[in-house]
Amino acid sequence: MQVPRVLLLSLLLIFSTLSGCLSSDKEDNEIEIDEVLFGAYSVVAPVDTGINVYHERFVLNETLPDWLLDGLGVTMSCNLTQEGTWQERYDSDKEDCWDIISSTDIVYFPGTRIIGTTPDDGTEIPILDDPSDGHGTAVTGAVLDANPDAIIFFVEGFSDEAVLAAANQPLVDIITTSFGPIGSVPVPGIEDATRVAVVENHKVHTGAADNSPSPAVQDSTAGPPWSIGISGYAEEGDDQKEIMSGSYPDIAADWTQLLPNHDDIDGYHETSGTSFATPRTAGILSLVLTQLRDLGDDMGSGASEDRGNFLVNSSNLSVSNQNLRDALNLSAWYPGYSTWDPTSGTAPISPVAPCTQVGWGVVNMSNVEPMFSHIAGIESMPNRPADVVACMEANQEIREAYWGD
Repeated sequence: MQVPRVLLLSLLLIFSTLSGCLSSDKEDNEIEIDEVLFGAYSVVAPVDTGINVYHERFVLNETLPDWLLDGLGVTMSCNLTQEGTWQERYDSDKEDCWDIISSTDIVYFPGTRIIGTTPDDGTEIPILDDPSDGHGTAVTGAVLDANPDAIIFFVEGFSDEAVLAAANQPLVDIITTSFGPIGSVPVPGIEDATRVAVVENHKVHTGAADNSPSPAVQDSTAGPPWSIGISGYAEEGDDQKEIMSGSYPDIAADWTQLLPNHDDIDGYHETSGTSFATPRTAGILSLVLTQLRDLGDDMGSGASEDRGNFLVNSSNLSVSNQNLRDALNLSAWYPGYSTWDPTSGTAPISPVAPCTQVGWGVVNMSNVEPMFSHIAGIESMPNRPADVVACMEANQEIREAYWGD
């Protein structure tokens, strides 16, 4: 039977005071107690234009523990101005924060769950989503809409170096990227860096298919077999395939969402695209990881060698990136044709080979509980039909032949 956390904390405090049996090192004791207080968590790394750390969507009344900041390699903190317009806050913090951040800095913003870095030189304002950008703020909002408690390790940039900054951070669980070649033209992109993240460092990568009907197989962001390629479907509409969304991906996720603005402190806008379906999926996977870690009292993150290369590493539960991906595939589903609205601008989900439209199928928040229960051994999901498995095995074989195993 699992010991309640309140009781566990009480025991830790009593024994650490009276007996010294838990540890002979006071600092280790404090970290142990701090982990119980903080609880299970997951780290998601969006790689994008920047993030509006001033927006209310990212504000929390808490401070992350020092052991976590140390593990994420934080080199400096920026205490953000809490009053005024976006521009007034930026101007107030410019001299002590934005003007002194270098490409080697990893910056924590107290009062948020955001740690940010800009490994590429040449950006106008490091980490911050400046007025000419905006994409990364919405992307991060999509992650947090699925898992509000995710820790964000934000990387500004669109290069291998930017992806590798997340890939080589031991505590990062999931990397999400929403950029790539227009039209999914078959040109090199970030596939070498995402391969390091997934194949070598055992993380998860969610990559956006193009905002066109082009096949995702040859797309350097969504196509490599180690990546989870994501297209879009109309969750708030008729639950059908968005026409302007990559074909034959791994899965399809929510295409249109209400997400935070990049240049004010409390505004939101409705926006659409695989750019937001993809981080939404990363947030869903992050939530499942957090729940599994909580179940197993795993207070760590990442899949480093000292965690056995497992994303969840506890005495009674071990979960690899492949286990998580398999559960995602099992949980996906195909909307029925009957909900299609011919005036909606969507394409009906075909009853024949729907995998060529939306891969394994649709994923939204309803997939969280089945995935968790399946991996935890509480209730197994049934196998997918043989024709779906054959279609997606063919998809994987094509990708492996194109990109390498």
